[in-house]
Amino acid sequence: MATANLSVPLLSLPRHHHLNLHPNLITVPTRLRLGLRTQALGNDMLGDFGARDPFPAEIASGFGEKVLGNGNTEHKILIPNLSSLSLSQLDCSAVSPLQPPMPEDDAQKLLRKVVGWRLIVGEGELKLQCLWKLRDYKCGVELINRIYKVAEAAGHFPNLHLEQPNQVRAELWTSSIGGLSMNDFIVAAKIDDIKTSDLVPRKRVWA
Repeated sequence: MATANLSVPLLSLPRHHHLNLHPNLITVPTRLRLGLRTQALGNDMLGDFGARDPFPAEIASGFGEKVLGNGNTEHKILIPNLSSLSLSQLDCSAVSPLQPPMPEDDAQKLLRKVVGWRLIVGEGELKLQCLWKLRDYKCGVELINRIYKVAEAAGHFPNLHLEQPNQVRAELWTSSIGGLSMNDFIVAAKIDDIKTSDLVPRKRVWA
């Protein structure tokens, strides 16, 4: 078998530096190790971010088990539950006509998760209502168009009213059950995410 001869340059160490010639571990002062690494890499500094093989002493110490964890470690992927998710991230689901409407106590709790909405009773049914004051009539039309796109994607539509001179009123409820369902709060949260800063009256800046 042919044997390759490798020539390794000898180190010229200052007098105050020393090499530990233990058979299983050779230590070189930090500054010298950095210098050797730079010489080995040449001008390719990207190598500084690469991996290296463990030293024999590191293998003997069992550092892999201490750092990476034992092989029998149990790993779990936790799926966020409903309470930890934003309502706007949820999808509407089909509602059976036999399903009872949401109790008012539950609706009051979910009301904290939507901004600017309030509970009202209209025609004997509990509903969600929100009002927007816009800059002008044209901005009101634009907001209704934006709400419509969100409602169409969700498959659940509010009643929208463009009221003179510059107000939009939205009401949400599930008519098939005569009251509120989770879908109403989901759509309300999605509507909350609509950008309206370019539609509302501009604040006056006094000099």
